Amino acid sequence: MNKPQPRTTRLHKPKRTVSIIGTGSYVPEKVLTNAALEKLVDTSDEWIVSRTGIKERRVAAPEESTSDLASKAARAAIEKAGISAEEIDMIIIGTVTPDMAFPNTACLVQKQIGAKNAICFDLSAACSGFLFGLEIAQQFISSRTCDTILVIGADKLSGIVNWQDRNTCVLFGDGAGAAILQHRPGSHGIIHTTMGANGDYAEILHMPGGGSRMPLTKENIEQRPNTIHMNGKDVYKQAVTAMVNAAHEALETAGLQTKDLACVIPHQANLRIIEAIGSRLGLGPERVFCNLQHYGNTSAAAVAIALDEAARAGRMKRDDYILLVVFGGGLTWACSVIQW
Repeated sequence: MNKPQPRTTRLHKPKRTVSIIGTGSYVPEKVLTNAALEKLVDTSDEWIVSRTGIKERRVAAPEESTSDLASKAARAAIEKAGISAEEIDMIIIGTVTPDMAFPNTACLVQKQIGAKNAICFDLSAACSGFLFGLEIAQQFISSRTCDTILVIGADKLSGIVNWQDRNTCVLFGDGAGAAILQHRPGSHGIIHTTMGANGDYAEILHMPGGGSRMPLTKENIEQRPNTIHMNGKDVYKQAVTAMVNAAHEALETAGLQTKDLACVIPHQANLRIIEAIGSRLGLGPERVFCNLQHYGNTSAAAVAIALDEAARAGRMKRDDYILLVVFGGGLTWACSVIQW
């Protein structure tokens, strides 16, 4: 007697490739120049540019929240992709500056853009959030759980910067970048993403207060624990090593070499870091995209904004290979090799 075959709830179909079919970005209107910062803290344009490469950054209006920045970037990506908001099955937002502890910022974006059919959640990986989000999205689409996913990197760092600390307040800005992901026949899309983390170095880049470990109180508020604390020298050392190693690993797994890349888009944190990565990968500046001078470090938004600007500037064409590499608090890092 033949035994009944077990029922399955998923069709046995091969995994799908996943491509970025549209990007978008948004930065606030207010420009905060180095000259303006000279009036706030003991610093100078020469000091900032020589050490960071940053000339200006964007600062959100007091009433402008992270979800507002993210929604504007999302609408641009939706328009570029030629889809409707109702087609989006999932919204993933990488951020360390959510509108509030809960609900998640993705739910607030869902409401703003009208993506009523989307599953929504945030992820916290600091500056690595956008690439972590791309890889998570790829898993959902390749397994046929979702067809269309919106990934956003968005941060309003001006809200957690200590404007009395000249070593950190000059570095950061606000903004958002977004990408629409779908299966696109005939393209490899996201080929491979290398991801990593090392909690042993968590305290060299963190915001110690505001969570369950150190709630804000009237006794500690003057110490500004709810602002960014950073050991710049240690971050530099860890960032360069982690991103270069991740890039080599991702390229090797993808079966590519640096000569195959049309464009490399690194995390926009410091010009010295960007130049060190290009040098160690053997790439000239013409193949390493940089917009740091205009926006500073926008955390999870940085590589997403740069990706959108590079695409609009024609830095890559259809079927070109590009590499995105990031590093952030956690410590976290990631590198994605993508066929455009």
